[in-house]
Amino acid sequence: MSTRSEIAEAETKQQEFVDADMLKIIEGCKQNDRLSQAALYKKFFGKMMAMCLRYAASRDEALEILNEGFLKVFTNLDHYNNTGSFEGWVRRIIFHTAMDTVRTRLRYKEEPMAENFDASVPENLTDNLQVADLLLLLEKLPQATRTVFNLFAIEGYKHQEIAELLKISEGTSKWHVAEARKQLQRLLKNY
Repeated sequence: MSTRSEIAEAETKQQEFVDADMLKIIEGCKQNDRLSQAALYKKFFGKMMAMCLRYAASRDEALEILNEGFLKVFTNLDHYNNTGSFEGWVRRIIFHTAMDTVRTRLRYKEEPMAENFDASVPENLTDNLQVADLLLLLEKLPQATRTVFNLFAIEGYKHQEIAELLKISEGTSKWHVAEARKQLQRLLKNY
């Protein structure tokens, strides 16, 4: 059982996640200092752009998502209370911005759903596959299928969570994952 002093110590350690330089950049951003905003954008650009690319239909759309997400970060910095991971806080905002874009796209495009699916991928097909190769294959999937597969296989969401996040049924989520596996299996055979 934790004592109050152990809890206070844990909270203090959590506050230490944000270093002094980052606190200075955050404070500058809160005061609309353009150099601080540029420094923050540059610091997180690579990681956040990689995430946006997994959900966007194109590189241009990923950049739009990223910029819209950073605008939300800059306008909501007062809500960050300097505890926990600042990068995680930024990531959460940009992730939700990406999901807003995906939901909008899915609203205008329905894909067929099948209840019966079995698309297991034999293990030996992926033995010589590198991460970069897999990402290139994922780009060949239809956008909605790729998005659901990324949420399930890469981000670790459960079908119920994906359904709530994208405003689709759990069955549709399961179908997209199965469809992604089936298409990836076909693409891997030709790889």
